[in-house]
Amino acid sequence: MEFRVTARRAQPESADAPLLLLALASGAPLPSALVALDSALGGSLERSLDRKDFRGARDETLHLAGGAKGPQRILLVGLGKPDNMRAALRRAASLGARQARKIGAPSLAWFAEEQSDAALEAVAAGLALGSWEYTTTRSAPPEDERRPTLESAQILVADEGRAAKAIALGAAIGAGTNLARQLAMLPGNVCTPEFLAATARDIAARRGMRVDVLGREEMEAEKMGSFLAVAQGTEQDPKLIALEHRKGPAGSKPVVLVGKGLCFDSGGISIKPAQGMEEMKFDMCGAAGVLGAMDVIGALDLPVNVVGLVGSTTNMPSGDAMKPGDVVQSHLGKWIEIVNTDAEGRLVLADVLSYARRYDPAAVIDAATLTGACVVALGHTASGVFGNDQSLVDEVIAAGKSSGDTGWQLPMFDDYKELILTDAADIKNTGGRAAGAISAAMFLKEFAESFPWVHLDVAGTAYSATDLGYIPKGPTGTPVGLFVDFVRGRAH
Repeated sequence: MEFRVTARRAQPESADAPLLLLALASGAPLPSALVALDSALGGSLERSLDRKDFRGARDETLHLAGGAKGPQRILLVGLGKPDNMRAALRRAASLGARQARKIGAPSLAWFAEEQSDAALEAVAAGLALGSWEYTTTRSAPPEDERRPTLESAQILVADEGRAAKAIALGAAIGAGTNLARQLAMLPGNVCTPEFLAATARDIAARRGMRVDVLGREEMEAEKMGSFLAVAQGTEQDPKLIALEHRKGPAGSKPVVLVGKGLCFDSGGISIKPAQGMEEMKFDMCGAAGVLGAMDVIGALDLPVNVVGLVGSTTNMPSGDAMKPGDVVQSHLGKWIEIVNTDAEGRLVLADVLSYARRYDPAAVIDAATLTGACVVALGHTASGVFGNDQSLVDEVIAAGKSSGDTGWQLPMFDDYKELILTDAADIKNTGGRAAGAISAAMFLKEFAESFPWVHLDVAGTAYSATDLGYIPKGPTGTPVGLFVDFVRGRAH
């Protein structure tokens, strides 16, 4: 069932809801709009603040019983002292909705003083994000242990008409991000390249887009030797998926979003350690981000031309698998020596980036869980950002800041290219441990020479190994928000 977020003109004390979420900043006094509710609760809100039972710190919560009328339960959610109110509200709303789902509230109401369009959009997105739970391959609990499903939320506003558009935008962003999380969470035997292609066809049907899917034979005709080298070790048919949203001016150059879609990465002949290998189902998070973003772009009917490209396969060891020392020719014509078969994502992206030339793009942004080296460099807080056009890099970083998908630029000095030079071919597919994220980006740059391009290494941000409170363990949905905010900026 689709989670619904709507606007409602009502005061907090009259919100007849199973749960009322109140977002409060650290150190702030009780808002005047909550005085009547506090009176109905016998002053418990004011006392909780005075006694410092609730301080408004980021991610802090306090659960209170409701009164005889109005909301049945109250949950205070802390905003901290944010320098980015939009991000703080989205985070608090996600945390609050997760708590609502855990206690079995079928619906909730939300109130916060900040009610700008940007704030309302962020809250709606956050509530949708918090409503998501992965259940597809899990058995339902016993009937006597089941709780009601969180189905809807109302945001309490002063003007329903003014708020409706912003809330609808936020809800669409939340839904698209949840689609990306759902795809990423599915196991590799379910979420195959064909499954991603079927998802793209569904998006195209619902959003009025064109979709083209190339399989092994079509890619052989295109001479995609780099992509096909990765796919030669698996019986599953690889897929190059192209989704086209053509709502911009006729003839205007499109934005092209590219996603790495390795539905499972064993490392191939250069096989990964067994411990943690199950997480390699997340190696298609870049592709999930592109599909989720295209769904949002279609839902918002943005007046801009956008193409989403996904390169999807699995990287498996077999008698037919690529080997260290093999040399292949890419779609662009450049020869590549494969020195490590676990550096497979860049081999796929090389041919997809080359394929993007046919769209004469205004800008190309790729996203990939590409290197562990990026996790070492930036941890799990920021995605690595690389590019061949500084103005585009700045635009992407700004979209990341506004959406909450934080990025940090890493250098691409010419000297780094020496790391990927080889006597056996034009370039090799890895430069070793030193500057590993940078040498991977330098490799991709070789195939993005004819258009403005940015690469996002989301290896540290696409999924979380722990429950973070406001999001569960597993996929985060990054970089759906960044993609959408970037495209919205271009649309305006």
